[in-house]
Amino acid sequence: MNRPNLLFILSDQHSKFHLGCYGDEVVRTPHLDRLAGEGMRFRNAYTASPLCVPARMAFMTGRRPSANEAWLNEHILSSALPTWAHSVGAAGYETALIGRMHFVGPDQRHGFERRPIGEYSARHPGAAGKGGPMFREIPASTSGQTRESVEIAGHGRTTYQAFDDRVADAACAYLEEKARGSDRPFAAVAGFLLPHCPFFAPRDLYDYYYDRVDVPQPDPAGEPAAVTNFKKHRGIAEPLPAERIRVARAAYFGLCEYFDRKVGQLLDKLDETGLSDNTLVVYASDHGEMAGEHGCWWKSNYYEGSVSVPLIARLPGVVPAGTESKAICNLMDWAPTAVEAAGGDPMAALDGHSLWTEMRGRRDDSRPDVTFSELGPTRGDPPSRMIRQGPWKLYAYHGGAPPALFNLEEDPGEWNDLAGDAACASVRQDLLGRLYDGWDPERVARRSVELIRDAEVLEAWGRAVQPGHADTLAVEDVEDVVRC
Repeated sequence: MNRPNLLFILSDQHSKFHLGCYGDEVVRTPHLDRLAGEGMRFRNAYTASPLCVPARMAFMTGRRPSANEAWLNEHILSSALPTWAHSVGAAGYETALIGRMHFVGPDQRHGFERRPIGEYSARHPGAAGKGGPMFREIPASTSGQTRESVEIAGHGRTTYQAFDDRVADAACAYLEEKARGSDRPFAAVAGFLLPHCPFFAPRDLYDYYYDRVDVPQPDPAGEPAAVTNFKKHRGIAEPLPAERIRVARAAYFGLCEYFDRKVGQLLDKLDETGLSDNTLVVYASDHGEMAGEHGCWWKSNYYEGSVSVPLIARLPGVVPAGTESKAICNLMDWAPTAVEAAGGDPMAALDGHSLWTEMRGRRDDSRPDVTFSELGPTRGDPPSRMIRQGPWKLYAYHGGAPPALFNLEEDPGEWNDLAGDAACASVRQDLLGRLYDGWDPERVARRSVELIRDAEVLEAWGRAVQPGHADTLAVEDVEDVVRC
């Protein structure tokens, strides 16, 4: 077989629990379900960080956030660090970034040769965006981890939907171009914003889900202290009214389906152009979305809804159709996977491990049965880290809340924190030792402050000079958001 083309479809904030192929009987995702039916679904995939920028930078380099020194959304990935796009490009592939990646700083490529369509935030720190306002009828806070983002939700159209429409069209145009002939295989990322909040979905989808969603209830009595702190620091310690939860969940579910339609456009275009047979298509999200489960929203915690991700791979005749892998894996694994699939020279100093053998239906005994995720100091919380090994998951906030421990096989809903259970003391100590091995939370805290300090100078220069950037996408005016 010729070296396969690589197409990675990357969404933002899509919980694996809200895809049909992962067991959701409410949310309709027929196109992602089709991808899973024709390929392999990974049950135990995680993000390197349940936060956008550190997760995405780890996806690009195959290194954990501490190795990248990118723990927060303001942190800039060093251009001296090689990415899988560099390695695959060196192996003879044309690399293309179509849409979102959330790079920060003047380097908006990090190894991507082409960028057919940029993104709103692809600009020098401090420089103004292009086009209309990002949000005209709703506060900008509705796109962040604020109580307002749940209280102000409903049906309508936002710039995020408009962006994803443009990305899908640009990705289809790129595939048409590649189908007309090229002397090189391609490795492309189609990067989407949805189903990231603001929680506004088209009226038809919102109406469909409004009466079908459930309204999950938290259990404060058994809640880990770290989760209580998470809620306090984001203004959701006081439970939201049931109606606001219903509205926001209906909108989020609608956005999941809207995004699925974009995936359908790409899959149809691959079929139409004849590229399907020799293109490895991989789908994942940068992290999850709690969507009200356990009384939590967004990401930035270690519940499965936040830190686990959907991961699906398809390559006809190579990836066994309709299969599931139970391998514990991570977004960091994509870098070595892409390079191995492309026949490139192995990358050095990686924390990720190639999934190429697993994708081809063979057990890879060289892979460790363990993975990690981490967060920097955010919103009053100290640096934290999670380890998943076998059925166990433990996370710790250094110098903060006590560790939490769960057995995911016996307690998939994560209702029973076993960290204080004497019968689990040896498991707790073993995992805690492995969690701190190679992780220096005091350095994380110190370097995070230093990096923000340095970024403030770059932002001040950007505000003063207003340098332009070729990859900045102008925002289209969208005025028809309707609050509920």
